[in-house]
This record gives sequence, structure tokens and C-alpha cells, in this order.
Amino acid sequence: MSNLKMKEAALIYLDRSGGLQKFIDDCKYYDDSKQSYAVYRFNILINPSDVVELDAELGNRILHQPLKAAEVFQSVCFIAVKTLSLIGQLQTETQINIVLKLTHLPSLRSYGLDLCDFPLDYTSQRFYMMQGIVIAMTTVTKYTQGARFLCSDEACPLSKGFQYIRVHVPGATESATIRNDFLCNLCASSLQEDRKFRVLGDKQIVEIITTKTLQAFQGYSNNQPFRFQSLTIFLRDESVNKMNIGNEYKIIGIPICVKTSQTAVCIEANSITLCNSKVPSGISNNFRCLLSLTSSSCWKFTAVLANIFAAQIVPPGTYNLLKLCLLMSLVQTSDHKKELEDCLDILIITSDTLLVERLLHFSINLIPRGICHPVSTEIFPTLSRNKYGTGAVSIQAGSALLAKGGICFIGDLASHKKDKLEQLQSVLESRSITVYIPGKKFGGDTDQQMTFPVQCSFWSFLDMDSSSRRTAQKNNILIGQMDCSLIPANLVEAFGLLINCNESSPCHPLLPTVQHTLNKAIDPERLLYVASKQFTTEDFEKLLAFAKNLNVEFSLEAERMIHGYYLASRRIRTDSIYGSKLSASALKYLVSLSEAHARLNLRNKVLKEDVLIAALLFETSLTLKYGATVFCVAPNAVFPFESYNEEYLEQRDLYLTQCQRQLEQFIATYGPGTAVFSSDE
Repeated sequence: MSNLKMKEAALIYLDRSGGLQKFIDDCKYYDDSKQSYAVYRFNILINPSDVVELDAELGNRILHQPLKAAEVFQSVCFIAVKTLSLIGQLQTETQINIVLKLTHLPSLRSYGLDLCDFPLDYTSQRFYMMQGIVIAMTTVTKYTQGARFLCSDEACPLSKGFQYIRVHVPGATESATIRNDFLCNLCASSLQEDRKFRVLGDKQIVEIITTKTLQAFQGYSNNQPFRFQSLTIFLRDESVNKMNIGNEYKIIGIPICVKTSQTAVCIEANSITLCNSKVPSGISNNFRCLLSLTSSSCWKFTAVLANIFAAQIVPPGTYNLLKLCLLMSLVQTSDHKKELEDCLDILIITSDTLLVERLLHFSINLIPRGICHPVSTEIFPTLSRNKYGTGAVSIQAGSALLAKGGICFIGDLASHKKDKLEQLQSVLESRSITVYIPGKKFGGDTDQQMTFPVQCSFWSFLDMDSSSRRTAQKNNILIGQMDCSLIPANLVEAFGLLINCNESSPCHPLLPTVQHTLNKAIDPERLLYVASKQFTTEDFEKLLAFAKNLNVEFSLEAERMIHGYYLASRRIRTDSIYGSKLSASALKYLVSLSEAHARLNLRNKVLKEDVLIAALLFETSLTLKYGATVFCVAPNAVFPFESYNEEYLEQRDLYLTQCQRQLEQFIATYGPGTAVFSSDE
């Protein structure tokens, strides 16, 4: 009676939810084909909340005994097929394969599977919800959805018909569905598969890690040891190719135990949902007050931010140019799918790698996807054999794809081998990476290739104090140009920003840094500056999270200025032999820099004042790469003075206003529509 009641409830739910009509439409597809199948597969969408409200016993069966719940719906669907004559070829109930697709699970702790908690429950065969980031995936292979077996004894009545049907269930291996040792229940003869009725489906295997384990890739340490392990997810049929490397997903599935060379806990996925991060509501009161106090200027707020940023690592007033660029790169990251031109890559030339590395480590921990590339791993995707023996190739993410929407810090550029640097250059230019899969090596018939978008910004530095670099200095460099001869010139050009941070530069006063280092060595936990107390690390995290989600648009003045500067700069850096030194990507970097400065000012509109900062930073970078030109910009143009009080901010505004006039004059002289340009240009 209980079973009959659940079948009635299942039929009522299908009717109310629209599932019955979808089932009838699916049956029509099978019936119209006029072909006999061993297995007829149907997906039924289940909302557990609605089912529990309708019938608690059926709801409980779906949540805690999904395989038995599928049998209830299988019986209901078979009766519907026979009653309504939906599929003429269908003979037995076992030919119907019902897959219950859940919309969600109750938001209770017992339904969540934390990948950091052990032991994992893989014996109850019920649904759990887990959340994780994809770090590896295989190519798509085939598996057996269902098969028809017949008794080998022709005299046996079960040597015909569809009495012996094998279908895949969660946790089952291929050998559980297809084997040669099945026996007839009637005469005990061996069963043989009727191969022409075998039904194949698509299968893919992905590996995920929980978001909490990203701290292992951020250079983060709270002196507490921890371990993490990836979890394997089996995707089948309509779920195949629904997950991408680097994305974070919520997965509903059934834990299973798979025995290969060693026993492993895996998840048979039921439904997949892409996770979207919550947009923060605002910034801290201290930053709100600072924004109000500096609202009379378009430059003061970001100047103060750069001045006080990372006071735990370097004293306020030092490395301001670098800190401003880091903040601008951080606000160009995204928690959602972002445009590729938003990326802002930074290459730092320094003689103090220790402080710069500490500063970069501190910065990438302020965003969810800041990845510090471990030396022992690969930056870009690599191939390996799938450990589950499915014949598929496993593609491992690498640091760049894992940093999707964030920052990938790859350390000293000179520490990477030549082939890796060439690969990096290609990625910086194309914003994608292609993985070639040789068929012979991995047991396939043909070669394959897969292309992945690389949606992160790259940070790196060059150590100017290394012995090899000191002995290889060039003497014939131009005014303002830095010697980067140990790194391929095309790779240096591929980075959007080149920043010089050495002890002789104005951005690095030596004495405050020495005092800061000594004080931190004596008392590492002490807050040395008032700024550290007023504007905490958490405040900066909120500020960046809010700023990077702002939608910005260009004002007409800003758009004209940025195009004018780009064309004028391209014109003066063009010669008849080598052509222009500015690529088309230069305009994307200028746009990205302008947007970043506007976002850092918490504005929705890009003004010509933002374009000025972008032009000064970009021109400084160009000077380091190629030497100075007509539009000569001082190395400390963005931060021209050494004092950091209110009077300094006013003087800086006056200086930047003067720079803006010089930029406008430069555009008027060399920009489009001037005598310098030919009609073709």
C-alpha cells in the first residue's frame, strides 16, 4: 500500500510539474524513430521541496534512497506508456531507464559534503551537495548506458525478448554492466549480449578542489599545517562538457567508491550549477570618509590609497608607483566571466626582490583568485594518463587556468626555461593556450587539440642584482631605456606595464624601508603606522571587491584623448625599417589602465583625468622598453614629490594638471588630423 501511495504521488507530481507532458514528448521521439532500443532513457526534473510538500515519504525516498525512488517513477512511466500507447516497441518495464535530476537539496548541513572533512560518506548511496573549482578534466569517452542479454540456450523462452536488460547505475563500472559470466535465471545457461542493442553514452571525468584549498596556492601561511585532496567527479551524457577548468561549481551527486590501483572516493554527478560570487554592498566607513575628503580631485583618493597600501610590508610613501599599479591590476580582476582586454599584466625590474616579492604575495591574497605559481608545478595545462583506466587523457589545469578571473604571480621571469617563456609570450599575446593531444601516445586513433581561454593577469619580476645580469649589461641602450637583454625582447613587450623599482629610483627611499624592516624583525605583529590601524587589510579587501564589480563607461573626452594619445605615440615610435613598436594590444592596455583608475576612484565613468594617469604609466613603461621620445615623461611623473601631506596632494594636482596640458599639446601636434599624419594614416 505504501508503494502504491508513492506511485500515485509520483504521478500527481509529474502532472503538476509539467514532467508528464515532457515525458510524453520524449516518448513521441522514440516512437517516431520506429527503432527498437534495449533501453529508453528519460530525465525527470525533481524539485525536492515540492515533492516533500506533496508526499513526505516519496520526498524522503528521493533524497535518501534515490535508486529506489527511480524504480517508483520507472513503474509509473511504464504504466503511462502502456496505458497511452506511447511507445509501440517497448516490451518490459526494465527497458525504461529513469534518471532523477534534482534542482537543489535542502540547505541543511547533513546534505553538504565538505571536501576537507574525513571520512567521506560513500556507502549511503544518497545525494550530497558539494562545491569546488575544476583543476583537471578528461576528454570525452563512451560508456555503456544499457545492454540487452539473451539466454544462449535457444530452447529457453528467455532466448528472445527483452527480459535481461542491464543499465548503468551510479557507482557501477563498465564491467558491472557488460560481462560474460551472467547466467539465465530459468535454465542456468550463460547469457550472451545482443551487441546491436547496446546503448552508448558520453562520459567525462573532472577533478575539483574546495575553494578553501586555494590558500595553498597563494603563498599564505598561518603556521597551521593542512592538507587537501582533489575529488573526482563523473559526468555523463547531458552533463558532459558543462564544466570548464578554473570555474567554480555547485554539484549534486552520489558519492561512490571506485577501486583502481587504489581505492578512491568519487562523485557520480546528478546536476551542476556555476557559482557566482556575491557582489559586495559597499566599502568601510573609513574609506567612505576618505573618499568624501578627497572628492574635489580626481587624483587624490588613489594617491592616498597607494601611499597607505600594504603598510604591513613596506612603509607608507615607499613603492607608491608599484603599489598604485598593483591596485589597478587587482581591480581589473573579476569574479564573473570577464572580457579578455580587462587583463593588466605587470613586469617589475628590481634590485630588491625580497621586498617586492613580499609585496606581491600580500597583494594576491586580497582577491579570491590570487595564485602564486609553485615552482614544482606547471604554469599552463599539461597532459597525463587518466588513472581510472577509461582511455581518456587528463588535462591538468596549471596555475594560469586556476587563476581564472584573478592574478597569476609567476615569480622571477629569469627562473623559467626558454620554452616556457616562449609559451608565456604566446599566451600574453593571444590570451589563449592550445593543448595538443597526440593520438598514438594516449591510445587514440587521431590527434586532438583543445584551446582554453586564459583569463587572468600575470605578475612577474626581474632581478637586476643577479650575477649573470651584472656581467651582461649592454652599453648602447637609449636614454631612459632599461637593459632587459637576458629576457627575449618580444616577451618584455608582451607585458602591458614595465615598472622600475630599484634603490636609485625615487619610488624607493632607502632609510624608511630599513627602519621598517628592523622594527618588523623586532616585533612582527606590531602595527607601526596609524594608517595600518585606520585602514585594515579587510578594508582593502572590501574596497577591491566593490571596485572591481563597478561597470564603467568612457566619457567622450576620455575616449578622444585615449585614441589621440595612442595614435600619436604610435606615430612617433614608427620607423621605415621596423615599423611601429606599438602593437594593437597597446590600445587595450591603455583602456584597461583608464578603467582601472576610474574603478579605484569608485567611479562609473572614465574621465580624461583617468586617461592621463594611464598615459603617464604607459609612457613610463614605453620609455623603459624603448627609450625616451618627444613626449618625455619623468620616471616619477605619477608621484613627483617625496612628502605625503595635504599640501603635497595639492602640489601633485597642479603638477598633473600641467602634465595634462602637455599631453593635450602632444596629441594636438602628433595626433590624428595633424600635418604629421598622412591621409592613409
